[in-house]
Amino acid sequence: MSHAPSPAGPSNRTRPVAETVPDAPSARRGTALVTGASSGIGAAVARRLAAEGGWRLVLNGRDLTRLEHVAAEMSALAVAADLTRPGADRRVTEAALDHLGRVDLVVAGAGVGWAGDFTGMPRARIEELVGTDLLATMQLVRGLLPHMVAAGSGRVVLLGSVAGSVGVRGEAVYSAVKAAVATFADALRYELRGTGVGVTHVVPGVVDTPFFDRRGAPYRRSWPRPVPPERVADAVLTAVRRGKDEVYVPGWLRLPARVRGAAPGLYRRLAARFG
Repeated sequence: MSHAPSPAGPSNRTRPVAETVPDAPSARRGTALVTGASSGIGAAVARRLAAEGGWRLVLNGRDLTRLEHVAAEMSALAVAADLTRPGADRRVTEAALDHLGRVDLVVAGAGVGWAGDFTGMPRARIEELVGTDLLATMQLVRGLLPHMVAAGSGRVVLLGSVAGSVGVRGEAVYSAVKAAVATFADALRYELRGTGVGVTHVVPGVVDTPFFDRRGAPYRRSWPRPVPPERVADAVLTAVRRGKDEVYVPGWLRLPARVRGAAPGLYRRLAARFG
């Protein structure tokens, strides 16, 4: 699951932490924009890209202080912006293109969550989840895709959740939004066939980030156990290197999704009893 931005308050400031020295042609792997990079999975992905070497990075998040701390580790450009605000996606896209020249990889890792009965969910939180986890991602990708298609290469990584594959009790809206992300990834992949631009859907389960505390309810189940965000980041890099369309983290989570598809009645009975 994607991590939630810090509640410290959004900012729309753009600040270069340090000038990035252009990579030697033999060492360059590409350029990347990572959203949700102030903590959690987004920050872990940024660190993995930086550790691999040869990547020039632009990082986006809502918490300026946290974002600049992460960006300073790798001499990346920090672009603090709340992507749900009008025009923010355009400002982030333009800042990335101005700084990098082109974007070879975009990792859409920004997201928020909410837990509780749907009937008690405030309207504002519904709008926040849909706006942050779905609409902001769509608008950001929409702004970058023409440039990637024109270049004839690139990859879009969309961070989903197993909640979008099977539905999770107490997370009706979050499950619906992540299901939409999964379908968006599939449809976009078909649309981009032959353009040289690929789409990867990363489907994590429970990840050990501040996501659960910020959604209003901590994770209390004894199983499945949370995985570290670095494990998701490793899966992202592996998927990018191999051009994979979809990856589950951990891999066994693909099984319940397959059971639901092959035997939906059985799955619903099991989920009602144990889920």
